[in-house]
Parts: sequence; structure tokens; C-alpha cells
Amino acid sequence: MQLIGALWGLLGVTALIGSAIYRLTPRAVEALEMGLTAWQWTLLVAFAIFMLVAEGYRGFQKKFSPRTAARVKFLRDHPRPLHVLLAPFFCMGYFHANRKTQLTAIILTLGIIILVILVRFCEQPWRGIIDFGVVLGLSWGIVSFWIFTFKALTQKEFPHSPQVPE
Repeated sequence: MQLIGALWGLLGVTALIGSAIYRLTPRAVEALEMGLTAWQWTLLVAFAIFMLVAEGYRGFQKKFSPRTAARVKFLRDHPRPLHVLLAPFFCMGYFHANRKTQLTAIILTLGIIILVILVRFCEQPWRGIIDFGVVLGLSWGIVSFWIFTFKALTQKEFPHSPQVPE
């Protein structure tokens, strides 16, 4: 049950992020194929850099990925049936987490849902420009999550907290 929970957590979180990449990529490609103006290319590059730094580096690499990898390790080391069954949601901090982690997970999810709804109202190529940046940030996120999870599961000491209740 230990390995199953950790693997389900790793693959489930990856699938959730990966499905967003899969759904957004066609819109981003569509915008690129439309033929962007110099101004639109400038915005695309600027927004892509912004998303790589804000979402990829600061959001995923510095916060989400280490904490989520620590929770994958915690699940491997302390499996409980409900935690294993709902491993992706456990690993993302929706339950059996300290209050701050739970609130962050819930508020961030609600914020993302609102942004997704708002971006749907944008016309091409603007929607594609936004989606391009988001795809880059999410891709960085998956890579950093896998790197941190590998480290968490293979190193004797992993310096990041799973932020579970004491």
C-alpha cells in the first residue's frame, strides 16, 4: 500500500496538471498559426517570461513542488486507506494538511477556476497568448514536481515539510 499511494499521488497530480497542458496547447498553437503582429509577439514573449517566473519558478519550483513531493513521501511512509484512495488530493494539500496549506489549495483552486472562465471570453490570438504562457508555467511545474519527488523518495533526508497536522 505504501508504494501504491505514492505512485497514485505522483501520477494523479501529474495527470491533473498534464490534462490542463493538453487542453490549452491547441489554443496556444492556434494563436501562433494565425500570424501574430510584432506587438502580439512582444506580448507573447513578455507574458511567457512572466509565467515562467511567476508560475513555473515561484509558484511550482519554490512552493507547490517541494511541498507536494514531501506529501508523496509522507504518504509512502505513513499510508492510510483514505489518503491512498484520494492520494492526488492528499498530495496537493486539500485534506490532512495544516490550515494554511488547505486554505492555499482551496483559494488557489477557486482563483484558477475564475481565471479559466474569464480567459474563455478572450478572442484569439489573445486567448492563445495567455494559454501559451500558462502551458510553459505548467510544464515547468510538472518537471520540477518530478525532480522534487525523485529527490524526496530517494534521499535519506528531504528538507521540505509535508505540512501535515501534528
